[in-house]
Amino acid sequence: MSDGLVPQRARSEGLTTHATRAVAALAVTAFMLTGMWALEVADYLVDHRLDEYGIRSHEVSDLPQIFSAPFLHADFAHIMANSLPFLVLGFLAAARGLSKFAVMNLLVIVVGGAGIWLTAPPRTETLGASILVFGYFGYLLGRGLFERHAADIGIAVVVVLLYGTMILGVLPSTPGISWQGHLFGMIGGVLAAWTLRRRLGQGAG
Repeated sequence: MSDGLVPQRARSEGLTTHATRAVAALAVTAFMLTGMWALEVADYLVDHRLDEYGIRSHEVSDLPQIFSAPFLHADFAHIMANSLPFLVLGFLAAARGLSKFAVMNLLVIVVGGAGIWLTAPPRTETLGASILVFGYFGYLLGRGLFERHAADIGIAVVVVLLYGTMILGVLPSTPGISWQGHLFGMIGGVLAAWTLRRRLGQGAG
């Protein structure tokens, strides 16, 4: 075999790997979103009783519900508002590696949920995928900052162009909207980007 064919084959294998990652990322993100819609349909059928699995601040018995709250919504308008940014930002985050995506989700859920539980007004109940959406936003920006890799910087720029105004959502402004979930979800995403960053000598992730 000619040596000239080796770089071409390597490029072809690289493209195949990236394409496989992209398909897997889209499948995982779409599966998660489909699950949320299925839960919202079930919630509607049981007269919104699933909403009780949101996070009630300062209630010790509700601490385990930090793991259910991000996948539940108050109504169909709520999940529709979250669906597109969840799919876009989730896909971009998952495309950088599914194992890291799984760990990042866990960190966002724990940090976001704990922040809501500690700081939300008493007797309020918080739920919704915006915890994850803001986590993905923070994660993608954090990767661009911490990784210093061309692909991550490019993705971060695209995210800012598409969703840069999301940063305003971490401020207490609109009544009934959990800015705490937005703020602590984003903090969880940035923390995940820092925790999962490549160390010196590691390959691209």
